[in-house]
Parts: sequence; structure tokens; C-alpha cells
Amino acid sequence: MVSLGLVVARFNDSVTEPMAEAARAAAADRDAVVVDELSVPGAYDSPLAADRLARRDDVDAVAVVGAIVTGDTDHDRVIANATAEQLTRVSLDRDTPVTFGVSGPGMSGAEARERIDKGAEATTAAIELAAELD
Repeated sequence: MVSLGLVVARFNDSVTEPMAEAARAAAADRDAVVVDELSVPGAYDSPLAADRLARRDDVDAVAVVGAIVTGDTDHDRVIANATAEQLTRVSLDRDTPVTFGVSGPGMSGAEARERIDKGAEATTAAIELAAELD
């Protein structure tokens, strides 16, 4: 059985809470268990939480969910790029799968709500990668 850590961004919670629910359901459907879930202010804050979970002996993989919507500037792209880069670094440094279930950048809130399945996709990827690397 794969043991997962789940990181959930609170910013845009009308999107991220359903994403987290989809992530939990995907884990249950695949007989995986979410051993710990950390809530962070936004997607940008997720690498530290993912790193803390990836350090644990009882965590085989970490799934991160969040939503980055567009604004009046390129800030959404900066946040998405930095977050993806640092989550990749955590995965490589800890030798633990960390999957990126973050929708955006460049999308409206409505478009982000249409991508709630990214939570389940991130969890499925984490489970499959942990099993493959075991």
C-alpha cells in the first residue's frame, strides 16, 4: 500500500478544496492512504510543506494541489514557474515522488474550476510513480 502526503493550497479554495477531495478519493480508489495533509496559504508555499512530508519515512510520495489564476500582471506565471521548479527540486533532493496538481497559470477562476480533476491526476501519478520506483 502506498502512503501519501497531500499538500493543499488554500488560495482559490473554491477550486482547491474540490481538488483535494478528488485527490483523497483517488487515493482511496487505489488502496493508497493519505497519512498526512498539510494546508498552505498558496501554491507558492507548497515546496516547503512538500519537503517536510517527503522527509518522512512513512510517506512514499507527495501530491500537491493548487490553483493559480491569472491577474493583471505576469505574477501568475512567476508563481507557477517558481513552484514547479522548487517541487521538482524537492522530489530530486529527497528521492521521493512529488507530483504537480496545480492548475494554471493563464486561466480564469472558471477555467480552474473545470480542472478540478488535476487533484485526482496528481494523486494517481504519485501512487503510480511510488509503486514503480519501489
